[in-house]
This record gives sequence, C-alpha cells and structure tokens, in this order.
Amino acid sequence: MAGHSKFKNIMHRKGAQDAKRARRFNKLAREITVAAKSGMPDPGHNPRLRAALAAARVQNMPKDRIDRAIKQAAGADGAIYEAVRYEGYGPGGVALIVESLTDNRNRTAADVRAAFTKLGGVLGETNSVAFQFSRVGQILYPAKVAGADAMFEAAVEAGADDVESVDESHEITCTIEAFAQVRDALEAKFGGPDGAGLVWKPNVFATPSEDQAASLLKLIDVLEDNDDVQSVAANAELSDELAARLAG
Repeated sequence: MAGHSKFKNIMHRKGAQDAKRARRFNKLAREITVAAKSGMPDPGHNPRLRAALAAARVQNMPKDRIDRAIKQAAGADGAIYEAVRYEGYGPGGVALIVESLTDNRNRTAADVRAAFTKLGGVLGETNSVAFQFSRVGQILYPAKVAGADAMFEAAVEAGADDVESVDESHEITCTIEAFAQVRDALEAKFGGPDGAGLVWKPNVFATPSEDQAASLLKLIDVLEDNDDVQSVAANAELSDELAARLAG
C-alpha cells in the first residue's frame, strides 16, 4: 500500500470521526445546488448532479434536504456560489489544493490564507502546485463487494484506467470524460459506491516528518472545517511506521 494512500486514509478516518453532521450536509447541499444550476435539474441528464446526489446518499442526507437543495437552484433569491481553487504548500513541502464553493470570494480567500499562515503553510498562486496532480474521476468501493481481480476486470471493461485494491477498499480511477460511464457501469454491477467524483490525484509526492505530518493534518482539519471549503487534496507520502502512529 503506497504511502500517499495511507495518508489519504488517515485524512478520511479523521474526517469521519470529527466532521459535524450539519456542516457536512451544508456542503453536500451547496454542491447539489450548484450542480443543478449548472445543467438540467434532472440527474439523468446532468452527470455532476448525479454524482452530487450519490455523495449525499452515501452520507445518509435526508431526502427533504436534498429536494430543498435542488429547488434552491431554480430560485432567483438564492445565494450565487462561485467555484474557487486555492493552492499552496503545507508543512514539509506538501502540496495542497483547496476547492471551494463560495458566495463571498474575499471572505473565503482571507480564511484560507489565515489557515495556511497560522499552521506553517504558504498560500501560492493558481496553478502553483496543480502540475503535481492529475484531475481524474475516482470511484470508491469497500473491499467486500468484490475481489481485486473481479473489480479490476469490471472497471477496465467499463473504461477505467486503473484500480488500486487494498485490505479495506477498491479505488478506481479514470479520465474525466469516462467518469460517468465508468461510475454507472460499476454501480449497475456492484451497487452504489462509497464515493464518486472528480478529484486531484497526486503524481509527485512529498515526505513530511512526523511533526510536519501532524501539523499538516491540523491545517487540513481547519480548512475542511470551513463552510466554504468542499475538498482538500494533498500529495503527502508516509512510511508504514509514521502512518500507524498518526492513525493511532
């Protein structure tokens, strides 16, 4: 299991333990509203909305909350959200990409900059670290749904580029263009995934020390606690021993 995958799993576990339900639902609702406004309100003809609804179902978001988010897209008096990406370096030279949906660009920029500054990071310009990542489609399944060989065969047949299977999960990646067809084909075969969306996947990695990795996790926690921040990607790579200590 690669070091960067260990770090990602630590991030996901911490998120599952620490995330507040209301904040999580607010972020999901914001993505649903923006997705519905960016295309047709019918998920059958709007891949982004279909992915947002799938993510909401994974988090057990109530149906009435989902319906309100879709209806808000049609309202003239609702907030207008703008997608803004921030990039920079955290402790240990780890590259970070922060994606937000905000109705106040100045507020969000100030909050993100303050988090980087206070927790040992440096906020850079757009595209200052993006070259260290690839924008890809990602679908996540628990390991119990299929063996590694069966998942690999089904994913490749659906048009995926790669499958990483570990003890707890399968991670399928594909091009942005193939994302909808791969997700739909796998969902038809294995049921709904644990997660599906477009992500920043690192292709260059930084190796922070234990203290740097701990500080990095604090920075990511602060960023993810911000209501405007939808996701944070990092290119950290950890040793087995360090990953075990941080996970503990």
